[in-house]
Amino acid sequence: MIEEGSRSSKATVEKRQLFMEMRAQNFDVIRLSTYRTACKLRFVQKRCNLHLVDVWNMIEAFRDNGLSTLDHSAEINVSRLETILSSIFYQLNKRLPTTHQINVEQSIGLLLNFMVATYDSEGHGKLTVFSMKSMLATMCGGKIVDKLRYIFSQISDSSGTMVLAKFDQFLREVLKLPTAVFEGPSFGYTEHSVRTCLPQQKKILLNTFLDVMMADPPPQCLVWLPLMHRLANVENVFHPVECSYCRSESMMGFRYRCQQCHGYQLCQNCFWRGHASGPHSNQHQMKEHSSWKSPAKKLSHAISKSLGCVPMGEPPHPVFPEASERPQDPAHPPQPKPASSGMSDTALLTAGPPTPTSSTLESPSRLDEEHRLIARYAARLAAEASNSTQCPPADLSFNFDANKQQRQLIAELENKNREILQEIQRLRLEHEQASQPTPEKAQQNPTLLAELRLLRHRKDELEKRMSALQESRRELMVQLEGLMRLLKDEEQKTAQSGGSPHSSPSHSASCTMPMPIRSTSAGSTPTHTPQDCLAGVGDDVLDAFSQGVPRNLRNDLLVAADSITNTMSSLVKELHSVDDGLEDEEVNVRNGRDKVSAPRHYGNRHSTPSF
Repeated sequence: MIEEGSRSSKATVEKRQLFMEMRAQNFDVIRLSTYRTACKLRFVQKRCNLHLVDVWNMIEAFRDNGLSTLDHSAEINVSRLETILSSIFYQLNKRLPTTHQINVEQSIGLLLNFMVATYDSEGHGKLTVFSMKSMLATMCGGKIVDKLRYIFSQISDSSGTMVLAKFDQFLREVLKLPTAVFEGPSFGYTEHSVRTCLPQQKKILLNTFLDVMMADPPPQCLVWLPLMHRLANVENVFHPVECSYCRSESMMGFRYRCQQCHGYQLCQNCFWRGHASGPHSNQHQMKEHSSWKSPAKKLSHAISKSLGCVPMGEPPHPVFPEASERPQDPAHPPQPKPASSGMSDTALLTAGPPTPTSSTLESPSRLDEEHRLIARYAARLAAEASNSTQCPPADLSFNFDANKQQRQLIAELENKNREILQEIQRLRLEHEQASQPTPEKAQQNPTLLAELRLLRHRKDELEKRMSALQESRRELMVQLEGLMRLLKDEEQKTAQSGGSPHSSPSHSASCTMPMPIRSTSAGSTPTHTPQDCLAGVGDDVLDAFSQGVPRNLRNDLLVAADSITNTMSSLVKELHSVDDGLEDEEVNVRNGRDKVSAPRHYGNRHSTPSF
């Protein structure tokens, strides 16, 4: 009980705070009730930050909170209403930059108390779904034509025809807003409000509803609604004109020009308060201007209009097809069709504000939106072409066939778009097939696979043979080093005994050592010293080959070393040739060729490394 009492007192304080701030703006000094009501509701809209949320975000919030499937007469309590408002403003903060974040808790509190004070004056603690939707759709930001389209979707049947009883209920709910800001005597609901708004017709579709609501002037009971949107559009408009009453050198917002007094212009504050000076009177007819045009631009526009270069007039809203649109089932998306009048929350959210299309494939809902945009754009092009082309009155065939040509143009654009999407799908499939691994091409050519296995086997054998020869070479070098050591010892003994170094080769002959295997490719003994093949050998062997005077067994040692070197060179040549052939075979296998382009014999393609 204590918690509920504190919450109630907090709500009362927030409610009084909003109305005290509104009264501090001194809107009651505005002479005309239409401007006074529009200014007050615009203040509430901005104070609650509803001007930052457009109708498409509202529809999305209704859908996310499960309101799209509820009956209009269903009631929701204040706690659930607070949850819905929290989702709206928290999603708004996610869309806003960090430098423009709003106070979510304050916005929720102000709007919640304003809605409860407006639609639950008896204190039941509940609001109907239709009351909440009507209020939020009317007070949110965005274009008025989008709001009216959504409102029509809530008061029309499945065939796209407005139900008068639902429209009467909408007027009851929406006219509670002027009453909440103390303007009920001027714009309160009456039993004759429906008959004063709509023409006496049996069937009212979307375009008729928009024509009535956006006419000039609009219905008397809703005249404040389009004015509130015009106020939002001109808040930052600058007019470099002096006010004829307050002598301000510039104007912001609306500018009013007298139709009787030449050059007499008033700013919006002076006009709203009924100020007048000189021969001007408040009874004179004033024209409202929401933008500024220089005299030169006015002259050029007048000349272009007189020459027929400027269209005489544009419709206040786009013309929509009259066919109805069913709610879309996410599990079974509909086929592409034009936008229509009778739409649910989900359908309106899908057919939301125009967005740029991408070159990739889209979901069915995005494809549906593309067709709608194409149809809308084609209708606009056809309308501009018909307005800019000044045809003689006798040529009635063009007017007779205009609708037929527009339908043909729309059909051609839709077919072209469908063909483009099919081509994108085909290219994507081809790209996926090309990027996937293809079947083993070697299975298509077993001969290449067999030759490849033979080459790899030959390569393994040559590598084993090369390893064995390297091991034999290392052993032979060790034996050569031992032999040179023995020769050196023999020379030292001979020198000590006074004999000749060449007279006694008995020791060298008696020393047994394995003779090196000569390769068939070994030629005569080379004249240069193979220094590379003696890397890692002892100093005695190096001295034997570096001295210029021939010594015993030196020629045999040179022949043995040269034989080993030539054998290793021949082996390396053959190994490189096998590697090249193996690479060529692998390339041919990858390319799917039927014949092997690698050579069947192995030539000397690379220089022989020294050992």
